[in-house]
Amino acid sequence: MKLRKSVERELDREMHNKTLLPDNFFTASRGSKIAAKLCVNSCKRFSVDVEISNEKVGDELKIHQITERAFLSAPHTDHTEHFIVDALRCAGALTISQVAKSDEEIIGHVAISPVTLSGGATGWFGLGPISVLPEYQRLGIGSKLMRSSLAALEAMGTSGCVVLGDPGYYGRFGFTVVDGLVFPGVPPEYFQALSFSGGFPRGEVLYHQAFSAKG
Repeated sequence: MKLRKSVERELDREMHNKTLLPDNFFTASRGSKIAAKLCVNSCKRFSVDVEISNEKVGDELKIHQITERAFLSAPHTDHTEHFIVDALRCAGALTISQVAKSDEEIIGHVAISPVTLSGGATGWFGLGPISVLPEYQRLGIGSKLMRSSLAALEAMGTSGCVVLGDPGYYGRFGFTVVDGLVFPGVPPEYFQALSFSGGFPRGEVLYHQAFSAKG
């Protein structure tokens, strides 16, 4: 499953980086227009004015392209993340779809979709895929997408959210490993949950069938 391969990708990167950020998982070729904006001293960090907003009609193709580019060169993936986002949208399961824009250009995207728990608990969702163009990585854009999408999800009155990823990073947003809440086939420390109600369910988590999309 794509999610299990995402964990393999993270573990592979961790062998080379002591600090993992989700944006580090995304690699792609440079776009000349975007690269030109950041063509300054590479030893310095930059601040970018970013606006987070809900996906609107007409954003679909750009989101598809950004997600594809973000995962283009990533190891341990079938490179189907852009198809997953499309399939979630077509199935009406793209509960949260937000974009990050700089100068009116989409540079990042985050998706949240419903998950099913074997124990019968309801109101739980899964975060991902989350994509940031490589030219804009390490600028806090992924964090802004995280905070905005989670705030929107909580405002809907949902129970909580699960995520598959680096515990050191996602713990900053309140995610924690929950005993008895599992996603089969991955290291338990890489599967975490954030409760909006204070309680956590138990059982196995199943992501939407759109995560099996291949095009």
